[in-house]
Amino acid sequence: MTDFQKYIQRYLDNIPSENWLDEMNKSGQKTIEIFSGLTEEQSLFAYDEGKWSLKEMLLHLSDTERVFQYRALAFARGEQAELPGFDENGYADNSYGNERTLDSLLEEYKLVRKSSQIFFQTLNPTALSNIGTANGNPISVETIGKLIVGHNYHHLNIIAERYLPRL
Repeated sequence: MTDFQKYIQRYLDNIPSENWLDEMNKSGQKTIEIFSGLTEEQSLFAYDEGKWSLKEMLLHLSDTERVFQYRALAFARGEQAELPGFDENGYADNSYGNERTLDSLLEEYKLVRKSSQIFFQTLNPTALSNIGTANGNPISVETIGKLIVGHNYHHLNIIAERYLPRL
């Protein structure tokens, strides 16, 4: 198994069932439920120095999902050009997430997730097996969809373990 395969497997292992499209809905609802229950003050909490606040994490989920959506769209439509990687910490540093309201971040997350759900649910099944190259690694459209889900569950686990017990 390559380092890239190990890297993505850690996210894929977070998906609780085989039905990743259903899990996309469930992980979205769970995220919305958690963040809807926070106050503005709580959403600024970071469990350690140098770690993202909950607001920054929510925006990270939206940003990452957008990047994955673009990759999936490009490869589903037959794109052959290699797509670049992205620096999640650089994106977070330049997001100014803490300056936004929690409501605006939550609304954005809901819209990005709805967009993913519509895209993957209506995608021609043959396109799921299309493979493209992102950040130097070949990846299928289906795997990208699963990464959206597994990445979301990964952060839900971090929230449950490192954030919520301290709020």
